[in-house]
Amino acid sequence: MTERVAMMGPATTRRPVLRIEGNQADWIIDEVVTELPLTLIVNEVEVATLVTTPGDLEDLVFGFLVAEQVVPGADAIRSLDFDAEGQAVRVTADAAVEDAGARMFQRRYVTSCCGKGRASIYFESDAAALRPVAGGQKVSAQTALELLLRLQQRSDIFRRTGGVHNVALADTAGEVLAVRADIGRHNALDKLYGHCLRQNIATSNLMAVLSGRISSEILLKAAKLGLPLVLSKSAPTELALALAEDIGITVIGFARQGRLNVYTHPERITV
Repeated sequence: MTERVAMMGPATTRRPVLRIEGNQADWIIDEVVTELPLTLIVNEVEVATLVTTPGDLEDLVFGFLVAEQVVPGADAIRSLDFDAEGQAVRVTADAAVEDAGARMFQRRYVTSCCGKGRASIYFESDAAALRPVAGGQKVSAQTALELLLRLQQRSDIFRRTGGVHNVALADTAGEVLAVRADIGRHNALDKLYGHCLRQNIATSNLMAVLSGRISSEILLKAAKLGLPLVLSKSAPTELALALAEDIGITVIGFARQGRLNVYTHPERITV
């Protein structure tokens, strides 16, 4: 496969800011995160425009196109060609994408997930792609807490700007395998997914470690990766938990200050 590397510019920029603290006002130079609108054009069909943080754009393209079923798999992607500013990428793929744009914006509908009989809300394409997540190695509560600390230690852009979400891919022994940052949690997960696809990394015994809340969209992304565990220092939503219960994913939230909550499938967690 051929790629032309994106000329995407820096992930952060510096600008003057008036900082007021108490009765004191001073001009300082602050660092802020940048945003990039990236338009995906697959076989000359404009599929979507993603607002993203520059960096790991090749991973993002792979992860997004496969996760959203624009292409059937990573092997179908033949080439990526970014424009000079990194604001558009032309993808050549072995896939019919005439209806891709319409599929991206289907209305949600109510269905029963994985034969369990629970009514849940999905995009039609999500429902077709979801499979129960079985197996997965156990992880100790202490390891889960340590992973959040390790994610924080590797969140350089967040420390400098406070403007991005970070997602790590980790194993149950506590090793962080990869970290991706983006202004959107879903983009960060797509970047991790693309990394796994491009490097042929099996995910059936791995976990996602998040800096933000676990929404239904994030849970669906994790399910498409086949991840049996999702861990965050923040809260899950009720729909995310309903999906996790049905699909078979262990959700851990509020992992901080020496404690955590196990919301679904606690059999994978040891004390």
